Amino acid sequence: MGPVLDTATGASSPQRLTRGATGKKILARSRGAGINWMPVIYFLRQLWTFVHPYRGRFFLGLLCGIGYGLVNGVLLGTVKVVVQLVFEGETNLHQQLAHAPRWIHPLSQPLAALVPEFHAPAANDTLRWALIIGAIPVIMLARNILQYLSIYLTNWSALHAIADIRTKLFSHLQNLSLGFFNRAKTGDLIARITNDTQVLYGIVGSSFASAVKDPITIFCLLGYQLATNTTLTLISIVVFPVCIVPIIIYGRKVRKSARAVQEYNAELTNLMHESFTGNRVIKAYNLEETVSAQFRATTKKYVGQLMRVVRANEIPSQLMEVFGATGIALVFFYIQRSMQFLPKDQQPTASDFLTFVLTIVMIYPPVKAFTRLHNQLHQARAASERVFELLATKNSVPEPAEPKMLHASNADIEIQNLDFNYGEKPVLRNINLTVKAGQLVALVGHSGSGKTTLANLLLRFYDPVRGTVKIGGVDLRDVSTRDLRNQIAVVAQENILFNDTIRRNIELGRLGATSEEIIAAARHASAYEFILQKPEGIEAVIGEKGVSLSGGQRQRLAIARAVLKNAPILVLDEATSALDTESERAVQTALDELMKGRTTICIAHRLSTILHADLIVVLDQGRIVEQGRHDELVNRGGIYQKLYELQFKS
Repeated sequence: MGPVLDTATGASSPQRLTRGATGKKILARSRGAGINWMPVIYFLRQLWTFVHPYRGRFFLGLLCGIGYGLVNGVLLGTVKVVVQLVFEGETNLHQQLAHAPRWIHPLSQPLAALVPEFHAPAANDTLRWALIIGAIPVIMLARNILQYLSIYLTNWSALHAIADIRTKLFSHLQNLSLGFFNRAKTGDLIARITNDTQVLYGIVGSSFASAVKDPITIFCLLGYQLATNTTLTLISIVVFPVCIVPIIIYGRKVRKSARAVQEYNAELTNLMHESFTGNRVIKAYNLEETVSAQFRATTKKYVGQLMRVVRANEIPSQLMEVFGATGIALVFFYIQRSMQFLPKDQQPTASDFLTFVLTIVMIYPPVKAFTRLHNQLHQARAASERVFELLATKNSVPEPAEPKMLHASNADIEIQNLDFNYGEKPVLRNINLTVKAGQLVALVGHSGSGKTTLANLLLRFYDPVRGTVKIGGVDLRDVSTRDLRNQIAVVAQENILFNDTIRRNIELGRLGATSEEIIAAARHASAYEFILQKPEGIEAVIGEKGVSLSGGQRQRLAIARAVLKNAPILVLDEATSALDTESERAVQTALDELMKGRTTICIAHRLSTILHADLIVVLDQGRIVEQGRHDELVNRGGIYQKLYELQFKS
């Protein structure tokens, strides 16, 4: 599967997974394997690129986990020594290690060299007894400190790595073209940044540490038991191969369900986003129950898939307990039988059995966690696919390798032989237009004729399929989008205002502007009068999307933002079409002030606002069919004359 292209053509979907050439090779090699580990390894390599900057603390955390696993073996040996000294007056741990079966000598002999022969001190030697017995809480303290450091350091690394993923993903999405956002679902994007990355946090913070710490713990405890109680240990682990079967079986089910869980979660997020932002329509059409029923149905699917994941995680874990109990039962059966035919000195002692049971207790949590690791990796991989595919999404409006400087002031705008498609649908065909510096050029035509698309191409929200758009003779594809958009101000029909103060919403036109400049822009936009009526004045918070303001007030704030930007080119996209007559008059006055000395592209449905335009361009079905001034076009008797008569007669 090739790279995901963020194009206006819609040739590729943002839901497609992109792995690149390396990923495809790995997947191809892994398809024939029984257990598909290669994609998991590729996923871990992708994740490691974000953990790498914090590798110091991360590896220190893993090292503490290794220390924790080793100390578990020391703790077990210490408990056995203390129990034997207290109850038997001596310990045979050294002898057990020294006389272990020959095949275990590579492990038992080094341990025997480390463990001296202990003898119980006198009953009244309180100090020595305190030191011997006190070794247990001291070792336990060291064990818990190592465990705390392991958890803290790996989680610190995980939190910072996931924060970096979220930040990079958010920044990457901000820089994608308008075509991508026209196709993507807002709720799905939010879910990928928040929920999917949280699943990855679990892998880095817990599973990586578990993959190192738990095997060490299991190895130390089993190694100790093999060296001291070889027969009992071998009997107890005879059922271990059977434990692998449910892990493999249920591991295959997890990945599919985990992917579905993430997708249903994204669907729920999207449904909530649409219902909250469209709450006015929902109430007006009595759609509350309809939306709630849709939410319930999606939640039911989400819960169903999530329960499949829970079952796949828990059934192998519970089966492990059953198999573990079977191993212990076999040990009991062996002990019962050994009492009949083994000499007394070869029979398991009470201390042997006590440490054996303690081993079972200590080994159970890491074994249980380790059995879940396989499923957790598949869950995280399913989430990572949704995250990394977005990071791999390519912008259909690429930045030039060596951008040219753009000087839009006093520069002509030239559109030459331009074609543009939305997907397979042609929108603009053979557009040729020159806008002289300082001119007011109006774009008119029926809805869907391509007026707004032409303005979007000027802002380079998209690139044309054919032809060029130039400002001052410079092709816009040779200019950085940041430089281009710094020199164009936009006032649209529906301007987005943010849940912040009036000051901040105007300041977004030019960050860092002084209070005097912001107030001057508000005056030019005829907005200062209603701002003064607010108790907090310019510091008043206007609510989400400017909900506390009227339509005309919101539009005047958008104009103030454009005034503050002071760009040489102005784009007005039906800036007054949604306003009543009184609001339109106030906004039009502000727009007239704003247009002075600027090259202006005005998209208008109300022809009364563009009667004095220097050039009126009439579009029909994606083509320019008429050009000229108002009087010329009316006398010509074409589409413009029909539009004019239709509006003014009504």
